[in-house]
Amino acid sequence: MPYDREKFKLALSKKKLNYIYNHIKDIKNIKILELGVREGISTSLFLELCEKNNGNLISVDIDDCGSLFKNPKWNFIHSSDENFEIINKQILKIGELDVIYIDSLHKDFHVKKVLYNYYDFLKKNGYVFLDDINWLPYAKFSLLEKKVSNFNDNKRIFKKLLEIKNSNQDNFDLEFLFENSGTAKIIKKSSEKLYEPRKVTKIFSLSEAIKQIFNFIFKKN
Repeated sequence: MPYDREKFKLALSKKKLNYIYNHIKDIKNIKILELGVREGISTSLFLELCEKNNGNLISVDIDDCGSLFKNPKWNFIHSSDENFEIINKQILKIGELDVIYIDSLHKDFHVKKVLYNYYDFLKKNGYVFLDDINWLPYAKFSLLEKKVSNFNDNKRIFKKLLEIKNSNQDNFDLEFLFENSGTAKIIKKSSEKLYEPRKVTKIFSLSEAIKQIFNFIFKKN
């Protein structure tokens, strides 16, 4: 059977969205911020929840996706998700967020920037879901191995999330789903603002330090 790229993409999306849905399906008066719309697959799910649980959805995309749905519970903003002045005002109109879904520009610096802004609007015990944190599907001998940029970007985002967690151990819980291109789940546990990321480094014991010095000396000789 020939490879159908669109069906493959849809299957991947459904698995990840089911993971998200199972965590948020019972939240009443749910307030959702979605960064990245594209074909509207995740938007459709979130609107279904808003209808069921009397919620509101704000979606943001740099492309004009406003004609995808006609729903009074949906506010589409045609803009970069870094347009904080406009988007923050819209969030304030609906109140604290229960869910933030980040699926826009898959670069570690961008993910960090939007996370740190919108996290302040998230309720305690609210969720952040971040798409594309797993680089295994793009590794050598994998189906998508030619997508080298995806490999590198996903790996960097994963590393950045660990660095953010490293400086915010008590502020949120972090969990990873490694199915397909992966999803990260953050649960806000504290009202504290996020501290800046801190690199994850190993502290050498005295014996390890001596071993490193000996290795260095003998390699030079």
